Amino acid sequence: MTRMGIGFDIHAVASGRPLMLGCVHIEDAPLGLAGHSDADAVSHAVCDALLGAAALGDIGEHFPDSDEQWKDAPGSTFLAHVAQMVRGLGYEIVNIDCTVLADIVHLGDRKRDMAAEMARHLGVSAGQVNVKATTFEGKGAIGRGEAIACEAIAVLERAGSDRMGEWQESVI
Repeated sequence: MTRMGIGFDIHAVASGRPLMLGCVHIEDAPLGLAGHSDADAVSHAVCDALLGAAALGDIGEHFPDSDEQWKDAPGSTFLAHVAQMVRGLGYEIVNIDCTVLADIVHLGDRKRDMAAEMARHLGVSAGQVNVKATTFEGKGAIGRGEAIACEAIAVLERAGSDRMGEWQESVI
């Protein structure tokens, strides 16, 4: 059985915080993001997509900002926990695709680094995670540099199914 989920996250910018996106520190960013955890909007959107595909609710249910355990927690921690939950239900991650919406920083080649880092924490190959980026061309909160957002989609397949094997063979 194939399952798909969609995730979205947005965080306001904040001074005095590092910008973490897709488990990568964006060192040349003028601002970071506000949040209880590391505010990694990319990792958070991916977590929500995976949780949605597995019908496990959303990131706020599993990692509430009212719980000090998650204060300043890195997105990599959330990704690893969510991957474990998904696998615990008998699913494997087939593919993740996400789009970062940001005007205050251009990601360029760092998109590949983000895909590789998230893949590592999810326990999948880098070829199963894709990161794209776009701008809002000065429009809205994102365009004015007040926020960064990410939308993501995740595809899961029941572990051991023939379709998973067919997919893996088709990519080789």
